[in-house]
Amino acid sequence: MTREDGFVVRRHLSLAAAAASACFALLLAPGAQAAGTAAENPYERGPAPTQSSIEALRGPYAVAQTGVSSLAATGFGGGTIYYPTSTADGTFGAVVISPGFTAYESSIAWLGPRLASQGFVVFTIDTLTTLDQPDSRGRQLLAALDHLTQRSSVRGRIDASRLGVMGHSMGGGGTLEAAKSRPSLKAAIPLTGWNTDKTWPEIATPTLVIGADGDTVAPVATHSEPFYESLPDSLDKAYLELNGATHFTPNTSDTTIAKYSVSWLKRFLDDDVRYEQFLCPLPRPSLTIEEYRGSCPLGS
Repeated sequence: MTREDGFVVRRHLSLAAAAASACFALLLAPGAQAAGTAAENPYERGPAPTQSSIEALRGPYAVAQTGVSSLAATGFGGGTIYYPTSTADGTFGAVVISPGFTAYESSIAWLGPRLASQGFVVFTIDTLTTLDQPDSRGRQLLAALDHLTQRSSVRGRIDASRLGVMGHSMGGGGTLEAAKSRPSLKAAIPLTGWNTDKTWPEIATPTLVIGADGDTVAPVATHSEPFYESLPDSLDKAYLELNGATHFTPNTSDTTIAKYSVSWLKRFLDDDVRYEQFLCPLPRPSLTIEEYRGSCPLGS
């Protein structure tokens, strides 16, 4: 090998080593793994979840709130919007929540900050009257979603393609009505729902039905169970029956309702598969779970 050849070889080896070192440094750089994950799923929000994080009273996001007067609302009774204060992560998925028969927004208000702190915009609403039936409540949920994404002061924080609905009692029945009417919804969660319609084969929205073993207003045998069983077998769906609970359990802060609602919304509003671990394999009966049924794997 000539002197000139040796110089060329050494130069090539030096360049290769520098390139390898740069790649290694990039892999170790803070945020490199997160950037790769975000590229795979641009809707993923917040740190990797743990059992304690989904059970916590508050998630990783600081939350603010703003009221919507009934005078400014069209098609529903006004309410309160809870939203993450951070804009660093871009937009968030959103969910509207309806109260039940004879009830006001205050009965489901605990869900607002609890869900919003996990990385959602949450709108807890009042209905036009406290006596509105499920079909009306379904229309009001959709009207509130439209207000949230088109006219609210936080509309710029919301991804209008990632929306869900929840509701208690007749609001739960309204949740099914809303999902039936707007198949583009990404998630639905009726909480001890009540509806005279027991069959929902038309629903194409991933649905988590939550019932209570001690419910005497909307007994699971005539409401939540047939709701769940009538959903298409091809649908991502689950049935959670709370143990030692009543029809009104969703009206007070409840860790079991919160943890599975967060997991369901994360999995289907955000397409965040990191939360699938809390839904599949199916949770087993426990002190708080009477029964859990569902389709696993999800998203298949």
